[in-house]
Amino acid sequence: MLRIKGTIGDWPVDLSVEMDDADWARLAQNLPTVAVAPSAQVAAQPAAAGPADKLWLAAQDLLRRSGSVEGPELMDELEALAGSTGAAKGLLVRLRHSPKVKIEVRDGVQVFNWVEE
Repeated sequence: MLRIKGTIGDWPVDLSVEMDDADWARLAQNLPTVAVAPSAQVAAQPAAAGPADKLWLAAQDLLRRSGSVEGPELMDELEALAGSTGAAKGLLVRLRHSPKVKIEVRDGVQVFNWVEE
């Protein structure tokens, strides 16, 4: 589920959107692509994987190698990886909803933790 809170002009917005794996895949296809240094996990993927898939795998690998990262720091790293704030936000949302990631709040800051299955 994706939750969007904010305002449009003076109107408050609180919107929840449920997305299945196919929806996430379509969203990922629209993310900008950048060249990414291959890691063992990315290199092990089939050659048919598209650029958005490789970016998603690289984002997962980044968190997996770190083990645990505070949200603002992770956002900075994803922005450097993806090449734009918008693409980084998309990756952050995907990580937030991944079964391999657990989020805890420490002193008001979200901490993303990689959880091996």
